[in-house]
Amino acid sequence: MNITIISGSPRMNSVTHRIALHLQNFLHETTSHEVAIIDMKEWHLPMVQSVWTSPQAAPADFRPLAEQMFATDAFILVTPEYNGSYSPALKNLLDHLPKQHHKTFGIVTASPGAMGGMRAAQQLLLLVPALFGIASPYMLVVPGVEKKFSESGELLDEKFEHTVHNFVTEFLWLSEKTVSEKIFA
Repeated sequence: MNITIISGSPRMNSVTHRIALHLQNFLHETTSHEVAIIDMKEWHLPMVQSVWTSPQAAPADFRPLAEQMFATDAFILVTPEYNGSYSPALKNLLDHLPKQHHKTFGIVTASPGAMGGMRAAQQLLLLVPALFGIASPYMLVVPGVEKKFSESGELLDEKFEHTVHNFVTEFLWLSEKTVSEKIFA
């Protein structure tokens, strides 16, 4: 299965990117799935003008990005909270693509504050069905993110390991079910 983690913050020193790195490493160590990260600070997408209906329909500069998105079986969306919602860069990327029928989306939000981006998580729960995706009900909401993950993605707070494990386990269960049950591939 191809899993893409979208690190949704375009900021150079994004603390949420730490979680994306951790999840990628965790999945590499514990599964045989292909896991890649799309880091929004590496892609400077213009505001959406038209939907890329195929990788070939994307502008040449963005074709590798489109190819990865189209090849993905399941997504993990990692975003900070921006004014009570998710990253505009993340939304812009998703708007460039057609609906994601029957694909699983794991929702990960983070904040230096005590709520961990909960409002962003709630907004993503509205977005995923609009994309025709399936949101994993086990979300990973990370308060005090800079105290839980190092810059390289290592877990600093051992008490949080169980929470990460539960998120990944449930995301994989749902993703593997939806991929194996596809009637039309």
